[in-house]
Amino acid sequence: MQKAAQKLQKSNKLLLAIPLCHAEERSISRKSYLPGDSSCLGVTLRNKHLKMQKDFKFNPIGIVHSPFKEKFGIPRQPGLAPSAKAVIELLPPFNLAETVLGLPEFSHIWVIFIFHATSERGWSPTVRPPRLGGNKRTGVFATRSTHRPNPIGMSVAELEQVEVENGKVLLHLRNIDLMDGTPVIDIKPYVPYSDSIPNAYADYAANVPEHKLIVSFNEEVEIKLREKPQLKQLIIEILRLDPRPAYRSIKDDANVYGIRIEDVDVKFKIENNAVIVVDL
Repeated sequence: MQKAAQKLQKSNKLLLAIPLCHAEERSISRKSYLPGDSSCLGVTLRNKHLKMQKDFKFNPIGIVHSPFKEKFGIPRQPGLAPSAKAVIELLPPFNLAETVLGLPEFSHIWVIFIFHATSERGWSPTVRPPRLGGNKRTGVFATRSTHRPNPIGMSVAELEQVEVENGKVLLHLRNIDLMDGTPVIDIKPYVPYSDSIPNAYADYAANVPEHKLIVSFNEEVEIKLREKPQLKQLIIEILRLDPRPAYRSIKDDANVYGIRIEDVDVKFKIENNAVIVVDL
């Protein structure tokens, strides 16, 4: 029996290794599942853990073309700026009509992507979410922070059109929070019955952020935007969310801030809890 058990242990199968434990070790505690545990089950799990420690290579399947040319000013979540549109261009060898067959039958998609602009900064076990004022720390896995062990993000977007023409496959999206040049590693359809959970709760992120600020433009800027109503609306949707660092968002300050939207540098300041766009 002992030889048979030892043979099973060598096979490194989790459940079959348990009979080798001493009687007092058969009551498996939560601690036993830690990779560094010295119990027989812990050793088995640690061996499996070491075998799993390998690199996984992901090839981008597409790239995002977005009006957001830099991190500052991008909505912190999707769905907050309806006028924010983007295009995902599929890259070879994935730019085939067959890869998107049936996708137009879905109104929304999940975009799985890489936080390419922050990946080199590494990660921290705790972060300071903007929704908590930027001063309170919480665990990285309890946030959607860009600074993660693996810099992978996910975003839901409205799918307006799937365009297949001249060897290109383009997915036209709206209501996005994606930076220009973002590498896309996967696309999945949004399935309402599975992905929407009406009774879910989310503690500090339970409610949609309020549009706290009124946005106005000085006379010179109004003239420049007269023939660009879509750009003007996008600027309003971005600035009313107060893109400043969270610790500054509770007060006025004397700074003039700038965000780049499309090919325009938008300069603004905050006075009396309102945004004034002072230059383009």
